Amino acid sequence: FLMAATDPQVLALAAQITESREQDIPLLLLKLKGILDSPSLGCEESKKIKQDIYDYGLTQYCLLILKRDHSQLHGAWATAAQLAEILSHCCVGLEMKEDPEEFYKNFLPSAIDSLLILGKRLQARFIRAIKDKEKQDFLHWFQIVTDAICWLFRGHVRLAACVLQNDRFLQLLITDDVEIAIIMMSMLNNILRINSTVLLQVEEETLHSVLDELVYKLSSTTNPAVGSAATKLLLLVAKFCKQLVQLFTARYKGLKGLLSKQWIGKGFDRELNQLLDLLYLEQSSGKGEMQKQHQAACIIQAVWRGFQTRKRLKKLPQAVTTLQRSFRAKREQELQQLTKQKEDETLKLQMQLQRQRAMRLFHERQLALLEVVHASQVNKYMEEMEEKSALAIQRFWRGYRARRIFHQQKQSLKEYKAAIIIQRAACKFLEKQRRRRPLSPWKEPKGLTDEQRLSLQQKVDDYIKLHPASQMSEETSKELHMQAQAKLAQFLLRSRLDQRAAQRREALLTQVNTDVELLMNAPGLAETTEKDLGAFMSRSVPVATKARQSHNTMLKCTRWPWWKKLGDEFMEDSAIPDDAINTELESLFIGRRK
Repeated sequence: FLMAATDPQVLALAAQITESREQDIPLLLLKLKGILDSPSLGCEESKKIKQDIYDYGLTQYCLLILKRDHSQLHGAWATAAQLAEILSHCCVGLEMKEDPEEFYKNFLPSAIDSLLILGKRLQARFIRAIKDKEKQDFLHWFQIVTDAICWLFRGHVRLAACVLQNDRFLQLLITDDVEIAIIMMSMLNNILRINSTVLLQVEEETLHSVLDELVYKLSSTTNPAVGSAATKLLLLVAKFCKQLVQLFTARYKGLKGLLSKQWIGKGFDRELNQLLDLLYLEQSSGKGEMQKQHQAACIIQAVWRGFQTRKRLKKLPQAVTTLQRSFRAKREQELQQLTKQKEDETLKLQMQLQRQRAMRLFHERQLALLEVVHASQVNKYMEEMEEKSALAIQRFWRGYRARRIFHQQKQSLKEYKAAIIIQRAACKFLEKQRRRRPLSPWKEPKGLTDEQRLSLQQKVDDYIKLHPASQMSEETSKELHMQAQAKLAQFLLRSRLDQRAAQRREALLTQVNTDVELLMNAPGLAETTEKDLGAFMSRSVPVATKARQSHNTMLKCTRWPWWKKLGDEFMEDSAIPDDAINTELESLFIGRRK
């Protein structure tokens, strides 16, 4: 059915392209221009032919050839420009009913990109050309490509935003060549006339880039053609997009002065005056709006200041009360400090007077004693007093030094005990691991060879010859035996005496430790009772006290948290650590006396 409805010219051209070489395809595709420009075609017939061209892939062929290196084509850039024109004519008026998403979202944007790439290459060739004839040719082909782009987005309005957002369009617009700049601004003019809101659809960065380039062309050139094209474009933007006029006045503050000073009298005063009127109107409306906002701000500030003043006046009595209260409190504090300072000075003076009075009484008592004591005993008495004083001073100093050393060694003693606990736990853990480790298989020692056995026997015989054994008589051996028995008896007797002396020393040391601990824990003389004196008079009370303390220590050990029982988890049997009990029992005296 498709073959019967297909145009015979398109069908023959498709068959010819299929059978031709790759380098001949561009010239064959140029025949599409004659098919499309046939005067006998009506509107419906033209759409049908364009549909057939697309269905047979001839449009895709044109797009693929435009992406290739055009210098290798037959006819080079002229062929490329004609193919661009053919591609735009084939796409305009084509309505896709099957798979429209592929055509509108992929094929048409790709065609726009290919045409802009071709325009960029033609612009580069135009800049590098030296001869005028070559420049005119490249400019003519560039004009054909831009017309093809305009023709394409006239048929498909949604492509206008795609053209503006393309980076190559901005690259073509940002040029110093007068001819290229005029052509690109003409294309932009056509885009705005076809889709007046396209500038509001593109990204803000793209919009600013386009407007920046137009304003730059007005400020950097004196060519009337460029100035006229840029002015007409800005006027068109201001008319179609009213909200962009405010952007002109805010972003380009010197634009009005630039237009009025540099471009008046250049042949396009009518468009220039219209643009200036729009800018001045926006500025005046902006000033009126700013004046209204200024008046509104002044009113708000006045109302706020009045509110704050009334609020402060309401709080004034409370503030005065607070100020008076704080002043009285401060004055009361100063009076208390002065009273305390006076009391401290009075107390210091009284203590000084008491010290002086006591010193005077002491000297008077000494003088009285000297009067009573015989003259020959005075020196002896003074020596005894000096010795007692020295002993008292030494006693106080030794007590102070011992207490200081004890406090300094307290922390190190704790660390030492903690280190012992950790080391004991680690040793037990390692011993457990060693026991669990499987024993290595038994390896029998290597036997001696005959040569080794003979050499060892020879060494033994030589040693016996050099060191012969001494023979001892029976009487001599009995005498040596009796001497050994006597020395052994003396040793056993001495060891028994030494053991008793060691036990006695341990008992004395234990008694001293118990007395020292009782003295350290005893209350002061002012708080001493008869019950406390009984602890020092009787030896059974300290023993009972230490036994009770040891019992409490054992109970406390059972309630210890896990981190204090760190060594217990490696013990064979659950038991209370011995060092805690030994620490308490080391100083326990069992009642032994001399």
